[in-house]
Order: sequence, then C-alpha cells, then structure tokens
Amino acid sequence: MDRQEEEEDEEETVCGVMEDIVCVDEQTVQRLTDGFLSHYLPELSSSKRALQELTQNQVILLDTLDQEVAKFRECNATIDLNALFTEAKVYHSKLVNIRKEMIVLHDKTTKLKKRALKLQQHKQKEDLEREQQRERERERERHLIAKPAKRSDAEPH
Repeated sequence: MDRQEEEEDEEETVCGVMEDIVCVDEQTVQRLTDGFLSHYLPELSSSKRALQELTQNQVILLDTLDQEVAKFRECNATIDLNALFTEAKVYHSKLVNIRKEMIVLHDKTTKLKKRALKLQQHKQKEDLEREQQRERERERERHLIAKPAKRSDAEPH
C-alpha cells in the first residue's frame, strides 16, 4: 500500500466512528441519566448497605479473633507456668533429698570423729599403761638385781 491508500483508510475509519455517534440534546441525556439512576440506584444503595454491614461484621470478627488469640496465648503462658511449677517441684524435692543426705553425712562424720577421738584416747591410754608397766618392770628389775655386798674393812684379804 502506498501513502494515499493509507490516508483514505484512516478517513473511512473516522467517518465510520462518526456515523455511530448520535446527536442528542441535553434534556434527553438528563432523562436517560435519571432513568438509569432510578433503575440501578436502589440496588446500588442496598448493595452499599450490605457491604457496610459486611465490613462491620468483619471488624467484629477480627476483634473476636484477636480476643481468641489472646486467650490462646494466655493458655500457653499458663501451660508454661505449670511446666515451671512442675520443674520447681522436682528441683525442690532434689534439694530436700540432698539436704537429707547432707544431714546423714554430717551425722556419720560426727560419729566417726567421736569414734576416732575415743580410739585415739584409748590408744594413748594403752600407750601410757604400757609405758607405766615398762617403768614398773624396770623398777622391779632394779630391785631384783643382786647388789654386791659392801666390803667391810674388817675382813682380811
């Protein structure tokens, strides 16, 4: 196609569009608009009310969901608290058992110390008695050892 043919096609297209346009006066446009609005406006108004009601219901639902979520969080916190209290009870019982064991060990060490002291005193007493017995035996042996008689000057040699 050459340029002239293209321009003719454009003019035919513009003219075709212009043929579809109908010239109508302002009053007719107003009447058509009023008729259109009166026909669809009640449905649109009821739709608007329904949408507003839905929006309000959504807001109420969202608030309710927020409250339910808060309750679940509170329940989870309560469960966590219960777990902590259970754990605290376990550790408390362990501490009580350790304390009992420490008391038993303290009593045993006290008894062992007393026994060790008694054994030490008994050993010292036995050592002292043995030493005294040796001393008595030495003394007795000294008394039993024959003493040479003293020479008298009257005896001739």
